[in-house]
Amino acid sequence: MTHQPDDRQPEDPATGPSEVEPAPTDDAVWESIIANYGDRPDLSDPVVEPVQTPAAKPVEPKPVETRNIFDRSFIDSQRVENPSGELNTAASWDDEGHFVPPPPPPLPVLEPRRRLAWAAMFGAPFLMLLAVVFSWTFPAWFMALLVVAFVGGFIYLVATMTRVRGDWPNDNGAVV
Repeated sequence: MTHQPDDRQPEDPATGPSEVEPAPTDDAVWESIIANYGDRPDLSDPVVEPVQTPAAKPVEPKPVETRNIFDRSFIDSQRVENPSGELNTAASWDDEGHFVPPPPPPLPVLEPRRRLAWAAMFGAPFLMLLAVVFSWTFPAWFMALLVVAFVGGFIYLVATMTRVRGDWPNDNGAVV
């Protein structure tokens, strides 16, 4: 907890303490808040002005150390390896140890039934969206067929999902 300076003059030890009322304690302040909770303030009372005390000498703040934010000495000191400033040269790439990732594995080949289920899952809503955007009218049996295709594709894909992931066998996650 930091202490803020007062605007009061320091007491003279020869004359004794001044005739100032002591500040109320925290408990007394809380008790008065609880006792007056919900009461409306009386606006007819005149506002009491605080007692003016002679002002103390203003405290001069300590000078703050300033830095030039445009000082590039730190940045310039980091360029030890290539002082010329050219970063995109063959030598800099050789020193960097440029990483080339291996080619990704081929995508798995889907069986025809799963491919048809995915086409139904995305194709049916897409056709319905096109019908709304371009004000096309499809027969009722065709709209019903699109809904059945979407629901059937979803059910087939969920039903044929693998229960165990092949890339993480016997992995139950993090164990503490």
